[in-house]
Amino acid sequence: MSTWFSPGRIEVLGKHTDYAGGRCLVVALDRGVTASFTPGGQGIHARSTAMPDAVDVHADPPLPAGHWGRYLQTAVARLEHNFGPLTPGTITLDSTLPLASGMSSSSAVVVAATLALAHDNGLMQRPRWRETLTSPEALATYLACVENGSGFGPLDGHPGVGTHGGSEDHTAMICSRDGELGVFDFADQVPTQQRRLRLPDSLAFVVIMSGVLAEKTGPALALYNRASRLAREAVDVWNAATGRRDANLGQALRSDADAQAHLSKLLLDAPALSRRVEQFVTESTVIIPRATDALAANDLSAVRSHVDASQRGAEEGLGNQIPETSSLYASALALGAHAASAFGAGYGGSVWALVGASDAESFASTWLDTYRSAFPHHRDSSSVLVTRPSGGVHERVLHLAG
Repeated sequence: MSTWFSPGRIEVLGKHTDYAGGRCLVVALDRGVTASFTPGGQGIHARSTAMPDAVDVHADPPLPAGHWGRYLQTAVARLEHNFGPLTPGTITLDSTLPLASGMSSSSAVVVAATLALAHDNGLMQRPRWRETLTSPEALATYLACVENGSGFGPLDGHPGVGTHGGSEDHTAMICSRDGELGVFDFADQVPTQQRRLRLPDSLAFVVIMSGVLAEKTGPALALYNRASRLAREAVDVWNAATGRRDANLGQALRSDADAQAHLSKLLLDAPALSRRVEQFVTESTVIIPRATDALAANDLSAVRSHVDASQRGAEEGLGNQIPETSSLYASALALGAHAASAFGAGYGGSVWALVGASDAESFASTWLDTYRSAFPHHRDSSSVLVTRPSGGVHERVLHLAG
């Protein structure tokens, strides 16, 4: 039997930047998903402590997009595609993360289940694994590829869950350290760690789940993938005009000192692409470095100013906010938070607020009451948590991946 815990994450800053080759500022939560694999029986089945019925992981046709079992089917299919048949057994999931909350519960399922299966089946000791997944960041990238379907080195791609996302979530889950925020750059396929900084003991994060599920299915999936598509189309315009073969916006914009001005001219007649590029550039190259410097200097007024600019980018550049998340952002600041922002894919999900640790519990209660008064139809589905940065996946992952 093998058991693995993967935390959820807060995307402090970095809205839709990772898959476009930009920076992200992330922390892991003290809540997450635990996956246990128990060998035995015939075939591979999955259970969740929150659901009464087991799932046949090899069922054909596969489960519908968004079903919790679909993520396990994707993980099993990818491992078998890359490494051969897996031992029969049962995967059991237990989660302390609210589902579809924007804290990446779905990616936590993929990470925890994939590692439990890989460990119990001895995949981590195979030369192909050890020669390809040579660092925690490389392991995180492969786990993202399991989810999005892309290939990674000699490990061929296989259909993913349907989203066209990057590896921000998986990097936060694998690479985070207790008490620290991490800045990662995603211009290359394997991200690079640019900075770590400790969150002062005097501060804490409060997160409200709006009750509007951030499910990446149906219309929400199309909206989520639209931001990815626009970033890809901007790169296509750039490559066609320059003859380059840049993989993402980050690579394109670092190719030349005048690259940003050149790309802006190329997109003059494409306002949707221009807005997407502007949001990306501002978030990745201006807001994140300046906000990180301000936090390191304990200049909370400057932190708020930069985070406010990020929220405006989500509202105006990405257009992925809804009345509930916009209201949560505004009410957090009105109640005295040092800074606040929506995070994740958008179109629902959660909002974080940075507050004094000693006041965090009382702030959380007041903030939630304020939200429920404004949106009483979300009274039963909304919730709040208080947290500080936590460590990542079990330490054995880092050892076995290196």
